Amino acid sequence: MTSFQYDMRITKNYPSLAAGVIVAQGMTNAQSPDALRNLYLDEQTAVKARIGTTPLSELPTLIAWRRAISAFGVSPTKYRSAAESLLRRLTKKGDIPCINTLVDIGNLVSIRYGLPVAIFDTGQIAPPITVHYSDGGEDFIDLGSDKIVHPATGEVIFSDEARMVVARRWCWRQSATSASNASTTDAVITIEAHHDGGSDDIENALADLLALFAEYAGGSYDSALLDADNPAI
Repeated sequence: MTSFQYDMRITKNYPSLAAGVIVAQGMTNAQSPDALRNLYLDEQTAVKARIGTTPLSELPTLIAWRRAISAFGVSPTKYRSAAESLLRRLTKKGDIPCINTLVDIGNLVSIRYGLPVAIFDTGQIAPPITVHYSDGGEDFIDLGSDKIVHPATGEVIFSDEARMVVARRWCWRQSATSASNASTTDAVITIEAHHDGGSDDIENALADLLALFAEYAGGSYDSALLDADNPAI
């Protein structure tokens, strides 16, 4: 059964897209143990040192994401990619708070590579998740809200089989219905890139995610590297 897939129009219009996807079952999500928390804090320190005074707008991974978001008519500085938002928080405020095991692992790898990581709780949605252009009729419930809104026609979204949007503006924001929480056990986890050399970064990032989830969240995992020639898992 397909768990995650890219629509053919997306892979055609974004030929440099590279993605790593994990289908996870039987995980345990709780407060991050001290060992993971220390890894996360060390990574934040290392990333700040590596970026130094370089503007985020000059990082190749984020430049490529800005271009991808601009291509479907959205301002990438008004609606920043999840990776850019995390790095912006880190460089401006000095740290990113710990949330829970799954989120902390996702954020650790996201800032390490400058790429967006999403964790979709599949217990609350109807897989498969499809990345496609919106027709404007799908439903989205934002985090912290119970109001249904609709994405703009032509916006790149992730939606499930029931036409519920689980992420808007590609990697800008997840939905309330898909966000991981203390009861999350099964999930689809994604990391995506558009920059030159993105395939290598995705392969390394996927390996990092798998190792960290296996050590700190338990469970079982299937994974795949996706691109235009291999668009689904």
